[in-house]
Amino acid sequence: MADHSVSNERRKELEQIDPFQEKMLSVLTLLTTNKKQFLLIAGAIIGVIVVFSGIMFSFKKSENTASDLVAKAAITYAQANDPIKGFDAVKDDFEAVFADYSNTSAGRMGKVKFAKICFDAGEYDRAFELYKEALEIFKTGGLKNFLLSCLGHVSQARKDLDQAKAYFLQIEKDSSTLLKDEALFALAGIYEAENDYESSLKMYEKIVSGPGKSLYRDIAESRIKGAK
Repeated sequence: MADHSVSNERRKELEQIDPFQEKMLSVLTLLTTNKKQFLLIAGAIIGVIVVFSGIMFSFKKSENTASDLVAKAAITYAQANDPIKGFDAVKDDFEAVFADYSNTSAGRMGKVKFAKICFDAGEYDRAFELYKEALEIFKTGGLKNFLLSCLGHVSQARKDLDQAKAYFLQIEKDSSTLLKDEALFALAGIYEAENDYESSLKMYEKIVSGPGKSLYRDIAESRIKGAK
């Protein structure tokens, strides 16, 4: 019969606690000794998670509500089929969105949409204010040149050519080519209105020499030929 007895040395090895068990015992001892402190920490962590979840839920709900309100206002405006009647129909709706949901994406984009509505209705001062507020929000994004262009056109409508020129020049000097030809064309017109034909001609020349086929190229070439 085989000998199943265990040597004293092997028995001692089996009786010893392995490193993993020793670590687990240390952790359990620490938890038992500092049970109150660990419960407080765990409670605080759970509390933070609950608060954060509540904030995110509230934010998403606000975002959805603002988006719905802006969409409904846009539909109402389209149904009016008239810029002035449409403005009167939705102005209070948009102002309510700005008052209650200005920090949402829908609320911020709503400023741009309502600014255009104001512009088309001839409410140039309100359009100017909204475009300026939108530029502060999107001054580092892809909408920057678009908003600068809008401010330039609104300034022209307000008969403030110096201000319009300042906005279009920002586009002209910007590294981006977005709406640059439109800004150059607008500047050429402003310089003409100021009887500064030399500066106007330079703007037309920049349109012609610019990259791609500009919508204003044919007009610019015609003006250049007419000046010679």
